[in-house]
Amino acid sequence: MIISHLKCKLGLKSSLLHSILLVSSLAIVLALSVLTDSQPVYAMPLHTANVRAIPAFARKYGLPCSACHTAWPELNNFGQTFRDNGYQLNNDHDSPIYQDPGYFPITMRITPNWHRENTNHQPLDGASGPVDARVSQSGFDLSGMDIWATGTLYKNITFSLLPSSDVHASFHFENAYIRFDNLLKSRWLNLKVGKFELDNMISEKRFLSLSANGGLYQSYHFVPSNAPVNGVAVPNDTNGFGLGNNALGVELMGHSVNSYTRYTVSVLSGNDGQTGLGSSRSYDGFATFSQAFQVGKLGLQRFGGFAYVGTRPTIPLTAGGGTIALSGTGDGNKSFYRVGFSAQLNFAKLTVLPFFIHGYDSVFLGTGTPANQPLPAGAMAPTWNGGFVETHFQLNPQFVLTQRVEKIRMSRQALPTNPLHQSDIDAYTVGYRWYPIMFSRGGLAFHNEFSLTKTQGMQPLGGGAGIGGTPFGALPVWSNSALAGFDLAF
Repeated sequence: MIISHLKCKLGLKSSLLHSILLVSSLAIVLALSVLTDSQPVYAMPLHTANVRAIPAFARKYGLPCSACHTAWPELNNFGQTFRDNGYQLNNDHDSPIYQDPGYFPITMRITPNWHRENTNHQPLDGASGPVDARVSQSGFDLSGMDIWATGTLYKNITFSLLPSSDVHASFHFENAYIRFDNLLKSRWLNLKVGKFELDNMISEKRFLSLSANGGLYQSYHFVPSNAPVNGVAVPNDTNGFGLGNNALGVELMGHSVNSYTRYTVSVLSGNDGQTGLGSSRSYDGFATFSQAFQVGKLGLQRFGGFAYVGTRPTIPLTAGGGTIALSGTGDGNKSFYRVGFSAQLNFAKLTVLPFFIHGYDSVFLGTGTPANQPLPAGAMAPTWNGGFVETHFQLNPQFVLTQRVEKIRMSRQALPTNPLHQSDIDAYTVGYRWYPIMFSRGGLAFHNEFSLTKTQGMQPLGGGAGIGGTPFGALPVWSNSALAGFDLAF
């Protein structure tokens, strides 16, 4: 939510602003000096279209951004309660029939930026065989664009529609749902139907990272790799599930009057949020629970847990040697699950977000083996543990420093021939956001970020037996991103 009226002066003195911009410039120069050896490249996508906020609510209710956000677009508890109530304040301003006819709840968002992407240990063709190369690219770019409309159709009836495009203006529906609030006159019964974000306590749609490496939680989207092919580990796990992906289904949620206590139970199509009936012919289940409480002057502390259980097909259905009419339909469903916990801890201006996840995929999913075929010798169901600690330090309402450290470690490989640390990930992100403009009609954030990711046993471009006797798949791959851009919503 954007400030409806600029009621406070900029909290940074001119000298401090100059220092901030100088530090930003030096950080970019330093990144450029470290990331050398430019090569022909493949482009990495930005994740800037993942973040959601809508200034239309500020225009509707006349509230400042600080009412709902710690640092836009991240929600505080009042913002969470407002969202839990179906974007209602339970007054006469909720229903559209009381609104100015010129009001329409819509916002658009895009991020013009400069960014640099760099990846090492890439097996490129050389004059006498494959060479170990560093691949990099930099330049000015655009993010994708969101066009988000959401609000109330009538008292206790909420809608959301978000057509989202990539950088080439190819659109898809990121979310589209209708929600019925306070069923049986109880805040503990609210029903949502359509495509929506899973109720993760630490939202990947509202977080403060935008770069190609930093703009997602690795733990939310992790899929292990397994069988080495020509010395290169390939991601043969057939489960493409992502905890951060929006899902299609129905969600029942409830909350206390201040949203300190919350729960959700969802029944979802087993297609990872893709439209159409998909291939699994099954349903997934997702449940969350969280509890918050005040701790003196430190502020609100929240703890919660989650569980996601589902199945995915392993056998494509065919007829006469080809696919059947219902293209993509599968059989031989095998199970997977993700369980974990998270927290939101506040210490005055410092917010700490810890997260832990344990993942399991069926041995058939983990090895990419159809359920009607024998498993490879020694095959086991892959399991892993992951998590991160993210911190935000808000110097003032218009300036926030961010960092995140994330680790994923395999606890059991799918195949006994896999190296012990194959698929392990280490990820690091640092950055800041400065908000020079925050009005009810639009907002602007100057965003700077550097992120670094190490993946073990994953070779994005493939390649032969290796260099100097070392298989390419055995080399740890470091990938990093530097981004400086203007994140705007209007």
